[in-house]
Amino acid sequence: MDDNPRDWFGEPRAAARARPATTTSDLRSQVDELLDAKIEKFYAEVPYADHQRSGSDINLEYYKRHNIETILRLRRKRTVDALAIGYFTKRDPVRGAKWAHYVEDEMLHDEWFAGDLAKVGVTKEEIYSTEPFQSTKLLTGYLQYGMEFEGTPLALLSSVYFVEYVTTKTQPSWVRNLEESLGREKLAGARRHVGTDIEDEHATFVWEVLASLVNTPEDERRVIEHVTVVASLWVAYFIELYRHVVAQPADALEAGRTLAAGVV
Repeated sequence: MDDNPRDWFGEPRAAARARPATTTSDLRSQVDELLDAKIEKFYAEVPYADHQRSGSDINLEYYKRHNIETILRLRRKRTVDALAIGYFTKRDPVRGAKWAHYVEDEMLHDEWFAGDLAKVGVTKEEIYSTEPFQSTKLLTGYLQYGMEFEGTPLALLSSVYFVEYVTTKTQPSWVRNLEESLGREKLAGARRHVGTDIEDEHATFVWEVLASLVNTPEDERRVIEHVTVVASLWVAYFIELYRHVVAQPADALEAGRTLAAGVV
């Protein structure tokens, strides 16, 4: 539907039916192939990328900071989720209801990770007093820019699909390896999070909502662009994490940018 206020408050089912019947299976295959290549390159070229998946001597500070950042990122993303709900309430309430249910399901997952961190000595005060990495701020800003200045949740939904897809591809092996080193009881939150994403088929659900915004070849191009940008920020985050915890140079962010330019 176009952005016509006269259409905003009509019959909700009619709004859903008014959307063109767009087939996006080819686009999804293209995105998935892109993400598979990004994951492979990530493991091959980003320092410490394979640490949580196959490291036998886990760097506990790296693990802690990664989970703290995961929580900080989740807390900031849910503010953008709220903007997306507002978008759908006006233009497509049927999908708005579905997205609101998904957001409700994801809203408090940071508590699961905080519970895991408590078992390795990290308090909530420490978590929430930590300054987010620059890569986290850039990601949040990118998603908010899409809502505030482009007027669409296309960037957000592309990012959420990225997260759900990459989670199903990477996190089960990370959790299994971390459980062997730290103990299964210390990964209860992470395992619950991954299990929810896989069992509820979150990647497929998110794609179906994303597809409702894809009506033109230009929309398809933008999805590829958004996924590529988010993947770049994903790499930048792990480089920043490595530089901050492991390498600790004087200018971790600049070092991360330099290395990311050659990886992404």
